[in-house]
Amino acid sequence: MTGDQRPTGTNPAGKENQVPHPIVDVVLLTMNDRPEEEHASQATLLAQRGVEVRVCVVGNGCTPVVVPPGARTVVLPENLGIPGGRNEGARALAELDPPADYLFFLDNDASFPHPDVLAQLVAEAEKHPEAAYVQPRLTGPDDTTTPRRWVPRLRVGDPGRPGTITSMTEGVVLVRRAVFEQVGGWNGGLFLYHEGFDLSWRIWDRGCTGWYAAGIRMHHPLSSPTRHALFYRLSARNRVWVAYRNLPAPLITPYLLVWTASTAVRAVRGGGARESWQGFREGWAGRHDQDRHPMSWRTAWRLTAAGRPPVL
Repeated sequence: MTGDQRPTGTNPAGKENQVPHPIVDVVLLTMNDRPEEEHASQATLLAQRGVEVRVCVVGNGCTPVVVPPGARTVVLPENLGIPGGRNEGARALAELDPPADYLFFLDNDASFPHPDVLAQLVAEAEKHPEAAYVQPRLTGPDDTTTPRRWVPRLRVGDPGRPGTITSMTEGVVLVRRAVFEQVGGWNGGLFLYHEGFDLSWRIWDRGCTGWYAAGIRMHHPLSSPTRHALFYRLSARNRVWVAYRNLPAPLITPYLLVWTASTAVRAVRGGGARESWQGFREGWAGRHDQDRHPMSWRTAWRLTAAGRPPVL
C-alpha cells in the first residue's frame, strides 16, 4: 500500500525563469527498529541543496513511523528483504511527474555530512556519462575510517582514490533511473547480501560502468555484517545464485572455487564454516530457479580490464 502524500522537494516554489534543479528520488527502508538513527539520517537528507529531493519510506513488514514531511510511504505486509523493499520504493516514486533522472538508495542509519553531497554526486554522474552508478566514499562517523568491505574495488589501497568500479556498496549509491529500469532493478530474490554485485554486473552488461567518487564522503555506523545471524548462510547462498545468474557457464566453477577457498581461509579466523556450507548447498540446489542471463564475453573482458576479473 502506497501513501499518496505530496513529494518532498528542496526547490523554492513560485520562482520563474529558474534553471530547475536535478530531481533525485531517494528510497529509504525501515523496520521501525532504530528511530533515533532514522531521525538523524533524514535530517541530513532534507538539508540537501542544489537538487530536488523526493523521498519514499518503505516499511518492510511494518507501517513506517519516522517519515519526513511530504514523503511517500509504502507499507509492505511482510519483509521482502532489502533489494525487494528498495524495488517497491523505486516503483512508488516512478509514479511521480516529472520522472527523476536519478535514484539514490540510502541506508536509514547513513547520513550526509554536508548539504551538497547529493548535488556533488549528480555532478560526478554528469562528468562521467558512461557510469550508470556513482558511489561516494563511505566512512564511519569520524569521517576517516573506511573498512575494506566499503571500498568498491578489488584492490583497496587508498580508499581516497577515485576511479571506475565494477562492484557496489548498496546502502549509499546514486543510480541512473533509466538504466536501473532497463536491467530490471534489484534482484529481490536475494533478500540480503551481494545484491550490489548482481546489479553492477547487469549494469556493466548493458555497456555502462560505475564510478567511485572517493572525494565525496558519507557516514555510516561502523558495524560488522556478521552481527546478523543469517550472514554466513545467505552470503554463501547468494554467491552461488549471483554466479549462476550472471556468469558464462565456463566461469561459474572457477568463481565458486575461488569463493570456497577464500571462505575457508576466513572461517579459520572468524568461524561460520558450517553456516557457509549450508548456504552453498542451498544455493546450488536452487540455482535452476534463478533467472539466468549470462553476461557476454565482451563484458567479462571489460570487467577484467577494469581490475576485477569475474572469477574473483
